[in-house]
Amino acid sequence: MGMLDVQAERVRAGATVEFRPTGTSMVPLVHSRQRVRVAPAHPPLLEPGDIVLARVSGTVYLHLVTAVDTPRRRVQISNNRGRVNGWTGHDRVFGICLAVDDVPRPGAAAKVRAAGSAGTRGPG
Repeated sequence: MGMLDVQAERVRAGATVEFRPTGTSMVPLVHSRQRVRVAPAHPPLLEPGDIVLARVSGTVYLHLVTAVDTPRRRVQISNNRGRVNGWTGHDRVFGICLAVDDVPRPGAAAKVRAAGSAGTRGPG
């Protein structure tokens, strides 16, 4: 289990976490080893441009939401270099990035899942 898997499980359980992801696929939004703060996400509120912690095809990424498919309750996840990782369901979007090195991400705080919420599943 990798570091992002561990963080995803903590966020899924309701924790807000801080960690330092590695890699360059999100530059200039997130540089390697910059500290990020991630809180549980409320996926129906996500929009393109949000940075999320999500599982796509078995791998956990801290990447961008690049498209939203509201009727099918899913979002498209991509890096910041043009590579699309794929579509993932709301139930596999764990968290939203609130801040990078203490610089708040615009609008992210309004997309945090309420404490005590039963998760991301809705009717149907």
